Amino acid sequence: MQDADLLVQLAGIAGVFVGFGALIAVRSGGPTEVDEVAYMRTVVWMGLLTVAAALAPVTLGRYDLPDHQVWALSSALALVGFVGMGALSVRTPEYRAGWSTFAPARLTALESVVLAFYVLYMIAVVLAPSIIMLGVAPNLEAALYFTYVALILLGAGWALLELVFAQRRPASA
Repeated sequence: MQDADLLVQLAGIAGVFVGFGALIAVRSGGPTEVDEVAYMRTVVWMGLLTVAAALAPVTLGRYDLPDHQVWALSSALALVGFVGMGALSVRTPEYRAGWSTFAPARLTALESVVLAFYVLYMIAVVLAPSIIMLGVAPNLEAALYFTYVALILLGAGWALLELVFAQRRPASA
């Protein structure tokens, strides 16, 4: 497998994100805001998902499976992990509290742009592994999977950035 080293490096980077999320959680003496808990969870689960998604094809490739099978099984595993963790997150009180205050009519221009990027991100994160599993573009499977893992890692990075900014907000009354 040609991308094995790159995928292992992405797994290492994701491990650092998980460590930073845990460090921020411990260092801050516990989250004080609902957003902080949600971002900490997101950093950790997306970081761990990146590790699992990056290592899946490297591991499956050792079993002499055809390339499409390696990419399709890895995509299925990663997509189930993403959707499963997303479904669990939706059930948390932090997620519900965050979305209960969401009002599309009151979004600033910047928040509207961020929301648009979020929607595009979610489409890409579901579409890339689906294309691989369906075998629609066999010549692009390795590239699509690498892009998919990179997108999950970028999502973890975005959540880490949000967590850092949440730490700097003044405490609410």
